[in-house]
Amino acid sequence: MGFFSTILGFCGFGVGVSTGLVIGYYLFIYFQPSDVKDPVIRPLVEHDSQSLQQLLPEIPLWVKNPDYDRIDWLNKFLELMWPYLDKAICKTAKNIAKPIIAEQIPKYKIESVEFEELTLGSLPPTFQGMKVFVTEEKELIMEPSLKWAGNPNVTLGVKAFGLKATVQAVDLQIFAQPRITLKPLVPSFPCFAKIFVSLMEKPHVDFGLKLFGADLMSIPGLYMFVQELIKDQVANMYLWPKTLEVEILDPTKAMMRPVGIVHVKVLRAMKLRKKDLLGGSDPYVKLKITESKAPSKKTTVKHKNLNPEWNEEFSIVVKDPESQALEFIVYDWEQVGKHDKMGMNVVPLKELTPNEPKVMTLDLLKNLNQNDAQDDKFRGQLVVELTYKPFKEGDTSKDLDNPLQKAPEGTPPSGGVLVVIVHEAQDVEGKHHTNPYVRIIFNGEERKTKHVKKNRDPRWDEEFTFVLEEPPLKEKLHVEVLSTSTRIGLLHPKETLGYVNISLADVVNNKRINEKYHLIDSKNGKIQIELQWRTSS
Repeated sequence: MGFFSTILGFCGFGVGVSTGLVIGYYLFIYFQPSDVKDPVIRPLVEHDSQSLQQLLPEIPLWVKNPDYDRIDWLNKFLELMWPYLDKAICKTAKNIAKPIIAEQIPKYKIESVEFEELTLGSLPPTFQGMKVFVTEEKELIMEPSLKWAGNPNVTLGVKAFGLKATVQAVDLQIFAQPRITLKPLVPSFPCFAKIFVSLMEKPHVDFGLKLFGADLMSIPGLYMFVQELIKDQVANMYLWPKTLEVEILDPTKAMMRPVGIVHVKVLRAMKLRKKDLLGGSDPYVKLKITESKAPSKKTTVKHKNLNPEWNEEFSIVVKDPESQALEFIVYDWEQVGKHDKMGMNVVPLKELTPNEPKVMTLDLLKNLNQNDAQDDKFRGQLVVELTYKPFKEGDTSKDLDNPLQKAPEGTPPSGGVLVVIVHEAQDVEGKHHTNPYVRIIFNGEERKTKHVKKNRDPRWDEEFTFVLEEPPLKEKLHVEVLSTSTRIGLLHPKETLGYVNISLADVVNNKRINEKYHLIDSKNGKIQIELQWRTSS
């Protein structure tokens, strides 16, 4: 009887389960509500206040907050680049994590921890909007609103005591509002030295955690505990005003602060080649420091002389003595046309011993290409004296980028040299053409800069000198911006874009002024002129 009762029991269980499934399916199919309608999509203005309250958290910040800007272009960029960013970020994360894991696992008697799978999934994060702050400091502050409901797969294999466990993190969600500060802004790529990141509120972090394939987050109470623990830990480290600081560039090198001055004395040149038709040359030396935007320095012109002596001194600011070099170019001056290059050479600053004068005789080369056969020709020599003086701690100067120099030998004892440096102009515009150049008139002498074609904001950085018998306390400097037509014809060949008359008493008293002047007869035009008064004393 026991055997038959067992058989009948199994049969009854099978028949009961089958009958229940059939009846349940029949009820599910034939008793569904028939009055279900598709949802009606209505504009926001047609919703009542209660519906709007429910929808408000999902409305992008750029809609409900005028301080936030819409950045759909960035979301589109992330969408297109995400497959490549995924691989690059995961590779970087592995490289950063491996040495940290290797350092920590011995403390917990773990044999190894390895990434079996690491991918951020196919869904990129989205930015709901971004707020940008404008300050007076050299910084850029951004506050993006970030939401990421991704499908990453992070699988770790942990070996300990001869056993292996697999831990997997999936279905990650992160809602955060970070503040990203780029500072200081510097003139070296990528144009900022550090990134500061802080959170303006506690982030929302949600994810699934599996151990041996089982979801640990389904354990009662564990989910809320892990949520609050992550929020508190992240807030303790990065909630504003606390920040995460990431150094991109060395700030001292990025800012390129002056670290010293190199004093250059151009002594003489020897055995220069003849350039003029009548068998002579009119040499002068142009010198500059590499990796600097400071204008070049020039000696005076020595007419009809193949062995000229200058004995002229210059001071140039140094920002990186390991990479910068002094460049010397000897030109043959021409009254009409382009000045001919007679030869050149460079002196790396790292070859100079600080605070020790060094006299160097430089062979003039055609160029710095060592494979150029024409460099074998003798072009003469240039003799210079160089002294590099690094700054001591606490040394300060009003204008280190362009230290004031003394007037060259031969300057009248009671007079000096007026130096005019034309830097740039802004918002200059002609009625018929805008090809600006600057004309300077002083004491009956006229000097001109080069022409810059089709530019309302031209930059010249050209230097002109005037040797004077006495200080120009009562004189004025006439500076005029003009434009000439590039087309051949007599209609509107030249027009004035603005002018200014500068009193020179200030430069005599202050030794240097560097200001922007509003141009007369110009709507918004300005010109930046630097003036220096150099004396031999």
